[in-house]
Amino acid sequence: MKDPASPVCRTISTLLSRIGDKWSVLVVTTLGEGPRRFNELRREIPAVSQRMLTLTLRNLERDGLVSRAVTPSIPPRVDYALTPLGESLRCPIAALSDWAIANVAEIHEAQRRFDHEHDQAAAA
Repeated sequence: MKDPASPVCRTISTLLSRIGDKWSVLVVTTLGEGPRRFNELRREIPAVSQRMLTLTLRNLERDGLVSRAVTPSIPPRVDYALTPLGESLRCPIAALSDWAIANVAEIHEAQRRFDHEHDQAAAA
């Protein structure tokens, strides 16, 4: 087993926390349907704030998952799209989503049992 403090483990942890973030998942999923302008993304992901969407897009662009294309016009047009690396993330995200949907009832039941057992232990 690798040392959790090793550079490889830290890198993997950082990347997993980024791509596992709910906003990143929603942005990658939305851009998987095609390029979008910033305001289109905001409309399609209504719960995300402007600041959080900006940070998410910047981080995904920094990681090479999203490209940003500026078209000179008035006002400037900015389009976001998945890069080939971002496209390669769509399948794992879809698989994880399918797994979560298939197992949500079992997970909720396990949580209910755990909470019940721990509530009883705390009351004793």
